[in-house]
Amino acid sequence: MSLPLSATSETAALASPVVELRQYTLKPGKRDTLIDLFDGKLIEGQEEAGMTIIGLFRDLDRPDMFVWLRGFEDMEVRKGALSAFYDGPVWAAHRNAANATMIDSDDVLLLKPAWTGAGFDLSGALRAGLAADEKPGRSTPLSGMVVIRIYHLRPGAEAAFASRFEPEVAPMTASPGARLLAAFVTEHAENSFPRLPVRASENVFISVMGFDGEEAQAQHETALAASPAWQAFSHAVRHDLARPTETMRLSATSRSRLCC
Repeated sequence: MSLPLSATSETAALASPVVELRQYTLKPGKRDTLIDLFDGKLIEGQEEAGMTIIGLFRDLDRPDMFVWLRGFEDMEVRKGALSAFYDGPVWAAHRNAANATMIDSDDVLLLKPAWTGAGFDLSGALRAGLAADEKPGRSTPLSGMVVIRIYHLRPGAEAAFASRFEPEVAPMTASPGARLLAAFVTEHAENSFPRLPVRASENVFISVMGFDGEEAQAQHETALAASPAWQAFSHAVRHDLARPTETMRLSATSRSRLCC
C-alpha cells in the first residue's frame, strides 16, 4: 500500500520525477489477457531496463480500458530505458501477444510532480511475486480503489493551479479511508522516445487519490462537495479549466505496487 503525501518523510523513496500515465483501449474481452501478460511477463523486463512500474489498473467504469503508470529518473534515463526494453528480447518475445489485445495505446500523458514531494511514495509498497504455479487468469483485483482526476487547463495555468491546490485542497483530502497519493502537472520537455507518442499539446493537473473502497470514496466526495473551502477553490479556478475534468475509478491488479 502506498503512503499518503502527508506521511512522506525525508528518507521516503519518492518514485520517478518523470511519470507516464498510459490509457489503453483494448479489444472487447481482452483486458484480463493483457493484464495476465503484464503481470507474468512484462514487469520485470521493464524494471531491469531502468524504469519503475508504478501501478497497473482495471478501469471500473470502462471494461475495455487498461490504465497504468510507469516512471523514470529523468528524460534521458527514459530514452535509454525505453530503447533497451523495446529493442530487447522480452518485448520481442511478447509484443505480438500484447499488441493483439489493443485497439489504441497512444493515450499517454507525460507528467512531473506538481510540487516538491508530490510524487508517489513507494517506500512501503511491495509488489507481490509470482507463484511457481501461476496460471493465466489469476490476476485478481486488489481491495481498495485509486481515483485519478485529470484537470484540463488552459496553456500556462498548471503552476498557478498547483500552487492553489497544494495549500487549499490537499489538506481536505485527508479523511477516513481516503488519502492523496500524488499530484502531477504536464512535463513539457520534448518526447525523448518519439517511437512512443505522448499527448504533447495537453496542459493538465492530475490528482491521484487512494480509498479503502467505494463507500469511502462516496463519503469523501459528499463531504468535499459540501465544503465551503472546496467551493471557493472551484470558483477561483473555473476560468483555468479548458474542458470538463476526467475522473477514473481504478482497481489495482494483483502485482501493482500502487494500490490505494
